[in-house]
Amino acid sequence: MTALYTLLPEAVATVRADTKAAILDQLAERFADVYHLERDTVRKRIEEREQLGSTGFGRGVAIPHARVEGLNRPVAVFLRLQSPVDFDSADGMPVDFVFGLLSPEAAGAAHLHALAAISRIMRDDRMHEALIRAPGVEALYGLLHNVDDRDAA
Repeated sequence: MTALYTLLPEAVATVRADTKAAILDQLAERFADVYHLERDTVRKRIEEREQLGSTGFGRGVAIPHARVEGLNRPVAVFLRLQSPVDFDSADGMPVDFVFGLLSPEAAGAAHLHALAAISRIMRDDRMHEALIRAPGVEALYGLLHNVDDRDAA
């Protein structure tokens, strides 16, 4: 069985950002660099989705997502923030983790299944603690890459 989304090692990073806008800029930049997408288009599509309502998931997590042309399957980027940033989350808590997802324009169910899988991962208390304690990006990637939930249908 194939994973519901692709998360490449270079798509995982620890970054410094002071605002939600700075986070979205860095997210778009990483998507563009890693998956060879057009940065401004990615930023615009993520921003359009944010205008519908914050993707601040709660518990220190945001899951910005959008659909864009030029993809064959959902792709992800994971950012651990060096310090928490206000993201207009429903629970009012700043975010420490940003798990971005981009899916093909026509991906209906595939996009929703990938979002659900990411949501389950980020709701898991043990995973949340492990991500906080991870010493570097290699450890972060290892934790996220080895999650069985990525392969759940």
